[in-house]
Amino acid sequence: MYFLGLGLVLLLAKWLEYGPVAGWSWWWVLLPFFLTAAWWSWADYSGYSKRKAMEREDKRRDDRRARTKQALDATYHNRPR
Repeated sequence: MYFLGLGLVLLLAKWLEYGPVAGWSWWWVLLPFFLTAAWWSWADYSGYSKRKAMEREDKRRDDRRARTKQALDATYHNRPR
C-alpha cells in the first residue's frame, strides 16, 4: 500500500511538474506501481493475504466471544438472589 501511495504522489508531482520529480524519467515515476503489482502478486501467491484475512477473522471471533462471556458473567453476578 505504501508503494501505491508513493506512486500516486510521484505521478501527481510529475504531472504538475513540481520539484525535482519534473525532470525524472517516467520509468522512475511509474516504478512504485510496478512494485505494487509485484507485491500484490506475491502476497496472493504465497498465501500472505489469506493468512492475514484469517487472523482478522479470528481476532473478531475471539473479541466477540470475550464480549459475550463478559456480558453473561455480568448478568449472572448481578441477578437477584
